[in-house]
Amino acid sequence: MPDRNQAALDFLLTRRSRPAKTLRAPVPDRATLEVLLTCAARTPDHGKLEPWRFIVLEKAALTRLAAMIPARAAALDIPEDKLDKAVAQYQDADLAVVVVDSPVASEKVPQIEQTYSSGAVCLSLLNAALAAGWGANWLSGWASHDPVFCQDGLGLADHERIAGLIHLGSETSTPPERPRPDLAQKVSWVSE
Repeated sequence: MPDRNQAALDFLLTRRSRPAKTLRAPVPDRATLEVLLTCAARTPDHGKLEPWRFIVLEKAALTRLAAMIPARAAALDIPEDKLDKAVAQYQDADLAVVVVDSPVASEKVPQIEQTYSSGAVCLSLLNAALAAGWGANWLSGWASHDPVFCQDGLGLADHERIAGLIHLGSETSTPPERPRPDLAQKVSWVSE
């Protein structure tokens, strides 16, 4: 039998993201965040291409980005309720990490596999933060998919996209458990 890490299994069986709107200061300091980012960077990565990068958004940067959203919403005819939600996602946050999907030219590793690696980085960062006792949530939203917002606000290159914004902070309330997938509906067993 393999060695069993019961504490890790227990964590994964009970992990629960914390709603970003409930996260407040204090937030992880730089040294703590570097540990969490190191954990996130230890993710599956076919070809060792590291097809992702991080942008750490502190409060002033989040405020600046929130101020950019109304003009982009007007240009894209975004309804007011979606505008307000997008502004709040940035304005109300104290710290967020942007995981940037930054594919690398490769004849061996398809771009989709590199994008999957970026998604794995998001989940690894989320789980590392939760395991370290912080509240964390993985979000996106229409602004994060807008190339103009991404380029002007975050300096993303033409070939880059946001894989996720990982909001980090101190949780103000523990959310209730939510329904989980019924494995009988999601798993097929193939024996021959």
